Amino acid sequence: MNYPIDLKELAYRESEQVEWKENVADINDVIQTAVAFANDYSNLGGGYIVCGAKEVKDEHGFQKMLLPGMTSQRLKEVEGKVLNACRDYVDPPIVPHTVQLPAETEDKRVLVFIIPATDHAHSFRQQSTTTYYIRIGSNTCEARNGLLRELLVKKGKLPPWDRRINLNATVNDLDLIVLREYLQRMSLWDGKRDIDEYLSPDFKLAALAPSLCQKEPLTNVLRPRNFALLLFGREPTRFFPGAVSIFSIYPGKDRGETHAERIELEGTIVEQANKLIERLNAEAYIVFDKTSTTMPNLAKYPSRALQEAVVNALAHRDYESDQPTRITIFSDRVEINSPGTLPSAIDRIKFVEGRESPFWRNQGLAYFFIKLQLAQTEGQGIPTILRTMKAEGCPAPIFEIGSENLVCILGAHPRHEAIRELRSAENDTVVGNYSAALEKVEKLLNNDPYNFRSLELYCEINNLMRTPQRVAEFIFNSKIDLFRLNAATQLVMAETLTSINNPNKSTRDIINQLLDLVGR
Repeated sequence: MNYPIDLKELAYRESEQVEWKENVADINDVIQTAVAFANDYSNLGGGYIVCGAKEVKDEHGFQKMLLPGMTSQRLKEVEGKVLNACRDYVDPPIVPHTVQLPAETEDKRVLVFIIPATDHAHSFRQQSTTTYYIRIGSNTCEARNGLLRELLVKKGKLPPWDRRINLNATVNDLDLIVLREYLQRMSLWDGKRDIDEYLSPDFKLAALAPSLCQKEPLTNVLRPRNFALLLFGREPTRFFPGAVSIFSIYPGKDRGETHAERIELEGTIVEQANKLIERLNAEAYIVFDKTSTTMPNLAKYPSRALQEAVVNALAHRDYESDQPTRITIFSDRVEINSPGTLPSAIDRIKFVEGRESPFWRNQGLAYFFIKLQLAQTEGQGIPTILRTMKAEGCPAPIFEIGSENLVCILGAHPRHEAIRELRSAENDTVVGNYSAALEKVEKLLNNDPYNFRSLELYCEINNLMRTPQRVAEFIFNSKIDLFRLNAATQLVMAETLTSINNPNKSTRDIINQLLDLVGR
């Protein structure tokens, strides 16, 4: 079959779909790339390997194609070796299509391998090793660990991890008392049924929910699925070492503090979720800020955002990783670290913007988390975090997506940090560390020159340091409207300014204005 190929058009395609090989120094490199295109990890439909051509930039920085080509002998050698290896050493075999195109000179040709995506997961056998390859960006790489598992699941070679039966566990590893308690909470318990009926491989709690257990094909032994062990297991960490949560509190903004609190939480993921939500709610306390007339009561974090973030971390994490879920509290933020990166089916930009379609890494958990009211309907977690953080006046959440984990960072309400700094400045003043206190209060006033308590503390510190002139300079430089201050603050400032020796006319005018305002 003749496949029309336009090399200029290929040059404008995503590099994830086109590989350029000028000299074809390594035949195995071509085969590995062909296998990666056939596996089609990114769902692009396959790819092209162009041999005897390369992309360069011209003197103006524009894309330019060079077509040195290959001789007839070399072209036949490359074509034959690649096709033979794809037949004999790739499992299942693949059959790339080939097209020859003119090169820059008539004695050479450009060889293009066209590799369509298939429904299979292909591996390449080299000597004593067999390797699966995938395309990540413009690179061909080995599919290892989570990438290999995801590839096999995509191709239907493996069921999703949470639905697989655990060959090391039996029904005795399930806590039937916990199972009955949760079924009752979900209004799914039928007192007329024996508990064993709920463990039957033929019994499903809902149409889209898998059975809790399944029989092992060879031995016919009834074994629980992975998600059932996470939800109802007596000791989930026996089977999943990373199925623990570590809750840490640092009093400052980083881990460099001299002391910290660390708690390790085990048990079922439902127990962990409830304990974490309880502890996080303690961090979402409300501060009554008497210095603010517009927002006197401020939540440090919206409780709903904290709950959604921690439930997302537990429900969507990679439980094949031996790393724990980590929730770390700092003075100005909460970091929730979930093992496992985003599945390839998720668009990163849409994810962080809360526009991505619903997707559960562990679909078997979805039904139970929703029924236990730990999660909302599918796909609402990230939008809820974004919406509630914005409504509370908190900074927008940050999502750091790594190759092995995903971190959700929720920043505290800005005024909470100001209140914390104000308390710190007060403590410095009490112990006589006036310079440090002054520096902190000046920063606070730069951000909010009308904060009544900061202004009064600023006056107090300058009185103690015998530098009342600084208060006059602050009024002149900041150009604050004295009418906006409350009477108590106006009086404190007037008293501070009157302690200045030989005040100039401008300062005397401010003193008189303040006293006049107080007397009204």
